[in-house]
Amino acid sequence: MLRHHAWRTCYFIKSPHPKLPNPANEKLFVWVGNDIVPRQSAKVSVFDSVVQGGDAVWEGLRVYSGKIFKLEEHLDRLFDSAKALAFSNIPTREEVKEAIFKTLISNGMFDNAHIRLTLTRGKKVTSGMNPSLNLYGCTLIVLAEWKPPVYDNTRGITLVTATTRRNSPNNLDSKIHHNNLLNNILAKIEGNNAQADDAIMLDKDGYVSETNATNIFLVKKGRILTPHADSCLPGITRATVMDLAMKENLVVDERRISLSEFHTADEVWTTGTLGELNPVIRVDGRMVGDGRVGPVTQRLQKAYKKFTVESASKKSPSFHIFSPINPILATSKLSQMHPS
Repeated sequence: MLRHHAWRTCYFIKSPHPKLPNPANEKLFVWVGNDIVPRQSAKVSVFDSVVQGGDAVWEGLRVYSGKIFKLEEHLDRLFDSAKALAFSNIPTREEVKEAIFKTLISNGMFDNAHIRLTLTRGKKVTSGMNPSLNLYGCTLIVLAEWKPPVYDNTRGITLVTATTRRNSPNNLDSKIHHNNLLNNILAKIEGNNAQADDAIMLDKDGYVSETNATNIFLVKKGRILTPHADSCLPGITRATVMDLAMKENLVVDERRISLSEFHTADEVWTTGTLGELNPVIRVDGRMVGDGRVGPVTQRLQKAYKKFTVESASKKSPSFHIFSPINPILATSKLSQMHPS
């Protein structure tokens, strides 16, 4: 029976070819393993742990004016997550940086780009869950795309509360920035079904944790509140905004926050590398404030924008200069590396 099927021609449904959100990303170069390859060839082995069990860690990075924002902090978290998951044969910090810089240069990306940096436990000698089967070393993936902030930061976004609860340290510590994102994906599906931009996730005790993709803040009577980072990722953009708020002489409190407090807040916003600082105008059908971007939100948006611009100076520790060459020279180098 098997032999009979082996010789039969298999007909599979052809893969669709959807239109890309940004056509400029059609001809990307991606770092996979130890090489830069075209987008169409950017693949990992079916034996890789990220395929076998979502066994990987990742970071999202943003490029502003030829610099990578908070690179060192992101790499700290990447290596901490890999250590927490007991990865072995991990590339060095300098090797990861070199892969990032080469990828950006190959794509000629110097601004308005987002990087998805992934480190998997690596390829296995045979399929299975046991990490002792990972004998090839980790797999590094650097995916850089032309990608502006994903949300409308001028008009605001809408949120609904998901029934899916955020992981707690009792189960899987959210401080580990891992690729096993089913918890978040299930909440995002709920948000999609409700035609909302994202979904709020509660912790095991029913308090607000974060959204499926971002940290969350509210303003009530001039005070800024944000949940403790117990069941959520202590985001780097979150920390940056909290620092900026204190520099603006605003009061910031971290504590348990109930859902009703978000329903009755004067202002709400979310933070994340991919979307920066995103105002929220509606939560579970309830209008936030007067339904417009609030004054504290606008103030911190301006402060964040100013910080990213000022931090672009070479003396700033917040950015890492990935190339001393200008875009014209980079384009020339790119054409030499990848002739058409």
